Amino acid sequence: MAIKHSHSSSKPNQATARIPFFPTATADVDDDDDVPYLGYSYHEPGALPGTLNIEDDAPPPVITLIDYSETDATRVPINEPEECAPHLDSTSVSWVDVKGLGSEDVLQRLGTVFNLHPLVLEDVVNVPQRPKVEEYDGQLLIITRMVMLKDTGRGFFTEQVSFILTKNYLLTVQEEPEYDSFGPVRERIRLSKGVIRARGADYLMYCLLDSIIDGFFPVLEAYGEDLEELESEVVTKPTQQSLEKIHSLKRDLLNLRRSIWPMRDAISVLIRDSEDLLSDEVRVYLRDCYDHAVQVLDMVETYREVASSLMDVYVSSVGNRMNEVMKLLTLISSIFIPLTFIVGVYGMNFNTEKSPYNMPELNWYLGYPLCWAVMLAVAFGIIFYFWRRGWFSNFSGIKE
Repeated sequence: MAIKHSHSSSKPNQATARIPFFPTATADVDDDDDVPYLGYSYHEPGALPGTLNIEDDAPPPVITLIDYSETDATRVPINEPEECAPHLDSTSVSWVDVKGLGSEDVLQRLGTVFNLHPLVLEDVVNVPQRPKVEEYDGQLLIITRMVMLKDTGRGFFTEQVSFILTKNYLLTVQEEPEYDSFGPVRERIRLSKGVIRARGADYLMYCLLDSIIDGFFPVLEAYGEDLEELESEVVTKPTQQSLEKIHSLKRDLLNLRRSIWPMRDAISVLIRDSEDLLSDEVRVYLRDCYDHAVQVLDMVETYREVASSLMDVYVSSVGNRMNEVMKLLTLISSIFIPLTFIVGVYGMNFNTEKSPYNMPELNWYLGYPLCWAVMLAVAFGIIFYFWRRGWFSNFSGIKE
């Protein structure tokens, strides 16, 4: 369907040809992407405040406007940032969703349309930033981090999501256009589920923030299952690959902790402050969101402790395995040491014709069978002694 745009009218319903609302589908992402240690963006020394650092591989921005009220909800693809201007002062709620940070020109024009402070635009574009809440003139900046489990069930994606909240609209900016956790919220708006279409932009912000926090739980559930499997592997059959898995899991949990810890503090700031932009009702809902963030943080800390203890278990398991090997070698040596002594004694080349004391046993008629009988008796005697002492009870560490 062709979409026509017009900038001549100041009314939101005439600024852009409206199309029926439909949820944006999320695309799959390459499963081979690795999650690096989560560092923070910084400027070169002496750089001007508000400098934008655009990465070369950053995807171009894709802008979508979702405008809704109690009776209507529409989704409008935006080609130029200026098309958003008529919607900023409308009586309905406008959600402008920007996915991708690959064009400085588009982002600068967005900053002009939405009257963003240069430092706000800097925090939004120069990713990653530490999750935080900052209040500017009539605007509330909220920096968060979104995590989503990969389709393979191993590892997760993470990206920065920025919110700019005012009384009439909400602007969200995401690093990547391919995936997010906002699908259920879009569906609730489309189908008018709950009270979302009867509330303001602050309630929309809460819904999106809650979906980001809830997105941590499937990731942690998957890592909990990995921890259980890894624990069994470390106890029963520790290998070098087990050590690498422990290191990788600890690194991922550290990334999760560095994402959720400041987000918990940011939500606490939203509950206490920002009285002009958040209603008392939304503030109550944010308490529930804060509880979820605390639960996530508790789970992350617990899993980190378990992962750290797995390293100790690995060292103990490897040590026990080595002890079992040494135990087996000791048993074998203990059996063959007396046999070696006997063979060594009778292997001496003394001439029995020179002296009757030079090993007269060598001239016995049954000397050779008696020597074997003595050696076997000694060997089985030692084996029986060790068996009675319980040395053969457990060699599970060296059966593989």
